[in-house]
Amino acid sequence: MSDTLTPVEADHAMRNWTYRSEGQIPIGSALHKRMFCEMLLTTHNPYKPAVIDWPKLAPAALKRVTSLPIWDIAVQTEGRASIRVLTFAETITDPQLRDALRMNGGEEARHKVVLSKLVEAYGIELAPEPPYPAPDDPLRAWMLTGYSECIDSFFAFGLFEAARQSGYFPEELVETFEPVIQEEARHILFFANWVAWYRRSLPWYRKPWFMAKTASVWFSLIRDRISLARGFDKGGAAQDANFPANVGDSLSDVSAHSLISLCLTENDRRMGGYDARLLRPTTVPKLARLALRFIKK
Repeated sequence: MSDTLTPVEADHAMRNWTYRSEGQIPIGSALHKRMFCEMLLTTHNPYKPAVIDWPKLAPAALKRVTSLPIWDIAVQTEGRASIRVLTFAETITDPQLRDALRMNGGEEARHKVVLSKLVEAYGIELAPEPPYPAPDDPLRAWMLTGYSECIDSFFAFGLFEAARQSGYFPEELVETFEPVIQEEARHILFFANWVAWYRRSLPWYRKPWFMAKTASVWFSLIRDRISLARGFDKGGAAQDANFPANVGDSLSDVSAHSLISLCLTENDRRMGGYDARLLRPTTVPKLARLALRFIKK
């Protein structure tokens, strides 16, 4: 995306994209790989965290924002995500895919800067950050980040909109933070297509290995979220997935049925501007629709 676009034009270009090639694009093909890489690269919004004008908040709104117990978790999550994605990028020999992954990792690092600027602007004190070592298994770390974002972003979309509708977050703060949320939509769209492309590009004898690695990643994510539902990890520290839980507790007037329905609506809206031939993340939306059958309105 060009740096010469106005903020409004850059925001529109980030949310709306169609691939230049027409017709069917086989999943797993080289053309498919070029399509999802170009989606990420050409929809990059060049906003700069250092020049974000954080709005002044009324005392009640400021208290709500600063009292949320999520900021340490959010900053550390983005720090881990960035090093994981960038480490995996350096294992890739394909130039375009490597550039897209570097873009993804760079945007995760930028999210961390945005959050750091937010807490600085509103006087929120953070705990000292832990180190972010490069992972020993870059592929597994990349998959952990990708699938984790597919889960967390789905719920964050709905929670963010619920916070806006309820006035829990002031409108001006929502608008300021909005590009970060949309970037996560791009990231999980890119990841979902990478998974499909990578799986289909593997020779038959390596596919069981990849299926086993995928199952291992999902097992880790489910285990971690069961621990996080209790509020702590094995070492006794709060971690990533507390964001939906903590904000959800703050929006207690919203029913579970309404919130899940809003997550589905927001997920469709945020994905709606991108080429329909790109695959969308499906696992969490399918589980959410299943859950709605058993939850009373």
